[in-house]
Amino acid sequence: MEAPKLGAYTDYRQYLRDFYEHKRALTRSALRPYSYGTFAAGADIKSPNYLKLIIEGQRNLSREMAVKFSKALALGKEDLEEFLALVDFTQAIEPLERNRHLKTLADLRVRRQLKSGEINSETWAKVPSWVTWVLYALTEQKNVRFEPDALFDIMRGKARPDELRRCMERLFESGELVKDPETGAVSKGRELMSGSENVPVALVRKLQSELIYLGLESLFQDQPQDREFGAQTMSLTEDEFEKLKFELRQFRKRWAKDVGVARNSVKGDRVFQLNIQLFPVSKPGKV
Repeated sequence: MEAPKLGAYTDYRQYLRDFYEHKRALTRSALRPYSYGTFAAGADIKSPNYLKLIIEGQRNLSREMAVKFSKALALGKEDLEEFLALVDFTQAIEPLERNRHLKTLADLRVRRQLKSGEINSETWAKVPSWVTWVLYALTEQKNVRFEPDALFDIMRGKARPDELRRCMERLFESGELVKDPETGAVSKGRELMSGSENVPVALVRKLQSELIYLGLESLFQDQPQDREFGAQTMSLTEDEFEKLKFELRQFRKRWAKDVGVARNSVKGDRVFQLNIQLFPVSKPGKV
């Protein structure tokens, strides 16, 4: 029986539940099966039922207690860092705080996968950050100077000048952006992310979480007339879900094509981010 892997979880309480059940299954026939008391002893805490209260959501884990729990979980230094980030994400309530912790957790997991070789560093280099996508789109906006200070201002301070400089250098080196030697005008060279098929899911999640976080920031920072946010909660059959998913993809592709054609003749006024989200908030009922 394989032990639960921390990196597969987005809820630390479920991870703790599965860890406990795994230990129980391994020691079921032992003279002294694994128990809440066993975990408490390993964590050096007095209450034998504290783990049960945490799993059931009746208590939250403080940073100090999370470190103690990591001892009973036999987590190493890097695992501890990830566990603490997972605890922060699970326990966060405010949307901005929750999404900030999710981004931190995603960054941690990607770094670990890069270090272990699970994600190839060359593949990683081909996956643009949200900053790179915005810079790429800014070539089609009016009156943009491709200098770090000017870009810092036009991007409303959301990316540091050193990050902007680094992303620009990568875009020019790859040929995805080109600069006219006479006028200094910057334009698109080749398609962004071309030749980077089979991108690992972890990297896709990281990029998408960054873009979703930008949307959440906009909800709190931008005036209603400068954005369009809407939500619809509904029950769907599987066939309806697949049909809606297909229509949303077609809508996105059509707009990308139409806007791309329009930018060939006239520059845009601003860069906008379009996020489309369709996701389950319930699981199928039992028959």
